[in-house]
Amino acid sequence: MTDLAELERDLTRAIAGAADERTLEELRVAALGKKGTIAELLKTLGSMSPEERKINGARFNGLRDSIADAIATRKRQLESAGLDERLQAERVDVTLPAPEIPRGTIHPVSHVRDEIIAILADLDFKVAEGPDIETDDYNFTRLNIPPEHPARQMHDTFYMKPQADGSRTLLRTHTSPVQVRTMLMQKPPIRVIAPGRTYRRDSDATHSPMFHQVEGLVIDEETHLGHLKWVLEEFCKAFFEVPQLKMRLRPSYFPFTEPSVEVDIQCDRSGGQIRFGEGKGWMEIAGSGMVHPRVLELCGIDPKRYQGYAFGFGIDRLAMLKYGIPDLRPFFESDLRWLKHYGFAALDIPALHEGLSR
Repeated sequence: MTDLAELERDLTRAIAGAADERTLEELRVAALGKKGTIAELLKTLGSMSPEERKINGARFNGLRDSIADAIATRKRQLESAGLDERLQAERVDVTLPAPEIPRGTIHPVSHVRDEIIAILADLDFKVAEGPDIETDDYNFTRLNIPPEHPARQMHDTFYMKPQADGSRTLLRTHTSPVQVRTMLMQKPPIRVIAPGRTYRRDSDATHSPMFHQVEGLVIDEETHLGHLKWVLEEFCKAFFEVPQLKMRLRPSYFPFTEPSVEVDIQCDRSGGQIRFGEGKGWMEIAGSGMVHPRVLELCGIDPKRYQGYAFGFGIDRLAMLKYGIPDLRPFFESDLRWLKHYGFAALDIPALHEGLSR
């Protein structure tokens, strides 16, 4: 059997000598991973007698805990050293005079949000707002999202602690609750957009736990998919600043619209760039559809008299597409170098008569 004392000395020595966190992680996997050294030792317990298992089980688990503690200690040391090194490299002499030209910039998300509002305001949409913390009723139930829908599950939604009556509030997963609040407070005709922060349990190069959406809602006595398509075409032409743009609507499914459609716009991906309004490619840009009669009914609007359409865009994604930003994660890292490169001057206020991006 492996000499545990010698194994512990070797592992401890290697951990203490790990020069960086990557090396430390490799040592952790080699020792504590599913196929690591200690895991293999634990697997041998099954072939031992009860007495041997009792003795060696304690020894093996003690070794595992000891190595885990050593790894945790070394990780803290490396993180502390890395922080000290970073602080030293980024040290700023506050006694230096301030730069003559202001260097602050407007975040791309804020700028694109203003672009979107400028375009849709020109199409007679008004801005509506609502809270980030919502009720299950407004976020799901009144939008015809059934109790068994995957979006309600913990793996997708950030829920708060249960209240005294057992109900739970949540961080809104879309800005659709703003539409619900508008329909409950305002009689048709309704023509609003709801830009704002939304939250879901997702994180990678194109997803973030906190992101930004804008949703549009129109409720009137006479409206149809043709009106929806025209609004989306005019918006996309203005936003991407192209004279013409082909668009197609694909059947889809959303609980709160019927029929539901995904919106694709014409694009060209050749040359390592994406250009809209030309080429033979297509890119999905929005989800939309006619408001489900059940949603109208749940929000106190007569579905026999009124109908409407709704659409939604991801503001962060629109910013990435228009300004060539390859990764979503830096949007939320507050890196001044990134902001200086992709940000906008404070007086670059979007206006249709001057050109959105000038």
